[in-house]
Amino acid sequence: PLQEGGRVSGCRPGTGRRRGQDPSLRCGRLEGAYGKVRGPGMPGPYGGAGGGSGVFSTFGPRECGKHLQFLPYYNSIEATYLKRGPVMILALNIGNSNITFGGYTPDGKLVFSSRLFADTALSSDELLYKIVNMLALYGAEPQQITAVIFSSVVPALTPRLREALRKMCECQIMEVGPGLKSGVRIRMDNPAQLGAELLCGAVAALEEGPGPLAVISADTAISIMAVNGKQELVGGVILPGPQLSLSALVQKTAQLPQIDLSAPASSSILGKNTSACLQNGFVLGTAGLLDGLAERFQAELGPDIRFYATGNLPRTIREACRTPIEYREYLITDGLYRIWQKNRKG
Repeated sequence: PLQEGGRVSGCRPGTGRRRGQDPSLRCGRLEGAYGKVRGPGMPGPYGGAGGGSGVFSTFGPRECGKHLQFLPYYNSIEATYLKRGPVMILALNIGNSNITFGGYTPDGKLVFSSRLFADTALSSDELLYKIVNMLALYGAEPQQITAVIFSSVVPALTPRLREALRKMCECQIMEVGPGLKSGVRIRMDNPAQLGAELLCGAVAALEEGPGPLAVISADTAISIMAVNGKQELVGGVILPGPQLSLSALVQKTAQLPQIDLSAPASSSILGKNTSACLQNGFVLGTAGLLDGLAERFQAELGPDIRFYATGNLPRTIREACRTPIEYREYLITDGLYRIWQKNRKG
């Protein structure tokens, strides 16, 4: 707590206001004793009479453009954000690059989706802070969450996320792995080695129609896993993702520049400068690689196999492929929700 006469400064004078914030709230210097540190809605030990938002900012007579927010998990948002509904199932997937979130109503309607960078240095409390603020951004509160299901391919973050979720809400928490029903038989040498997100993708793809099908999950690596006509997950391939390959190439060479993989390749395969050559190589080269693999999948599982993609595979690469690929942005979290449905109690 602040001592008598304490001060928190660093704000420049101004009248800036955060977008979407209650117009009655302003930001100013934080001055004085602990008991004076208050704003609308800060009851009890935080000073003031309470009765308003979890955002506190009116600390002094001066206004400034820098806003301070107080978002503990038990008082994260108020009427300044849009409420989305009374209950929610939260689905999370920890990939090597991102943590993907999806909030679903009990009947399966996607309320919101978001991503965070998957930083393996984050503690459980830091994860909790990020999750709660992400929920607040979309107008949700931890009290609305009635169930959580998550999958992970990053062992360092798995126990920390589990701990963060237990701190955040008192509800059933499912983790994709042995013991949960998915409806898909896994025909691999060691099913425990299968990335949980790939299983989730297969479950969601099968909701659109029976196999054979293949799920292309693009993260740091590109993984392609196939489901046969008997609805069995029978294996696939793993290869470096284009972003990882590009990063390694630029790092290990002296004069090759960074390029934007979301930009299309040139109309001719014959690039006329270094950047155009790289763009053609990565966009058309990755597309050709996927087309070649798709032909091999078709040869083994039949010409009617369907391909679904999810993750950060750039649109330019997907559109450069000769193989029809159906992109589903929410395939992994949709699969998590379907697995929750198959395992929920009651």
